[in-house]
Amino acid sequence: MNSKWQKIYDTNLKYRAEIVKAVLSDHGISAVLVDKQDKAYHFGQVEVYVAPYDVMGAVKIIQDVISFR
Repeated sequence: MNSKWQKIYDTNLKYRAEIVKAVLSDHGISAVLVDKQDKAYHFGQVEVYVAPYDVMGAVKIIQDVISFR
């Protein structure tokens, strides 16, 4: 992952980050997960990163397509 990639989403629920990554992939946007959770106690964040040129599109997809209720 290039250090210039930008975080567009973070959550403490890993499955939500996986869903965001999958939806972005379905829309042709490459995304990378960075798991910062403690493995023993499962606290911390899982972050989703995309390339700088995909940030606006990725944020729009997350707002328009994904709903965690």
